[in-house]
Amino acid sequence: MSTLALDAAALEKLVSAAVAAPSIHNSQPWHFRLQPETSILEVRAARERAVPAADPQGRAMHISVGAAVLNLCVAARYLGWAPQVRLLPDPAEPDLFATVELDVSALARAPGTDDLYEAIWHRHTIRTPFTGEPVPPAVLDELVTAARTEDAALGLPDQEETARLLEITAEAERRNTTDAAALDESRSWVHSGDLLPYGIPSRALGPQDRTGQVPMRDFAAIRAAEHRNPATFEREPRIAVLSTAHDRPVDWLRAGIALEHVLLAATVHGVRASLLHQAMEWPYLRWATREPHQRPGHVQMLIRLGYGPEGAATPRLAPRDVLDPEG
Repeated sequence: MSTLALDAAALEKLVSAAVAAPSIHNSQPWHFRLQPETSILEVRAARERAVPAADPQGRAMHISVGAAVLNLCVAARYLGWAPQVRLLPDPAEPDLFATVELDVSALARAPGTDDLYEAIWHRHTIRTPFTGEPVPPAVLDELVTAARTEDAALGLPDQEETARLLEITAEAERRNTTDAAALDESRSWVHSGDLLPYGIPSRALGPQDRTGQVPMRDFAAIRAAEHRNPATFEREPRIAVLSTAHDRPVDWLRAGIALEHVLLAATVHGVRASLLHQAMEWPYLRWATREPHQRPGHVQMLIRLGYGPEGAATPRLAPRDVLDPEG
């Protein structure tokens, strides 16, 4: 049995790390609950913060929660536990996405734990241009390994395939800015200042690529006052393709776990990332992102990687706001 105390202070550290994870529109669709008289922390979906227009199946919600599970596990290892994770452990409770058992102390600190834990607090989604400096092959190899560790695959397409993926993303972005439901929903998550602990403050919005090559999500679409002046993005974007062998809810959770592992590993090396999710929101376009010459798989996220400023943090719900009472 563990000699570590899962007390209020430790629980707050664990949940604080979990809620630092990325989520679609910074919706933070998670709740946490410590099972009474156990060392099992439940991770549940917060359906009240769903984004149904962009995510009608809940795939992005699962990915978001999976990312929070990865952060929680990194924090647990940092504090000395050997966490045991079960995904979708109870078919009778579909909103119970995962349980994390904190019952055993780790015999030794896993290599890289300290770096990954520190990266949790410096990982931010970047919506601005990168410098254009290429990411070294050794770093890319490490990111591929991070995804593989979590039962996912990270593909690194060549320039021709990258251009094709960016064209598909641009088409998805055009649909998002002309579809009334998608447009209204995305704009509803943007707010001024830092009064709300979720969503995206307008100060965190980025510019559009003046060349149109890198199709960033335009949260401000047709709101002239919130538009940024167009900017020139990197000429040769480095896109990574995160995929899973299957496409069930449990695979979506694994994709989120893998995604956050990749993002934290990138942050350790000073590599920044932005998530190109637009094509994932249109079934035909998501299907088209599959590389026809590679093994079968299901694309879960496109990740743009590069170098630039760390970026600003977006607001987060406090642990007390996402930690449900016991019992």
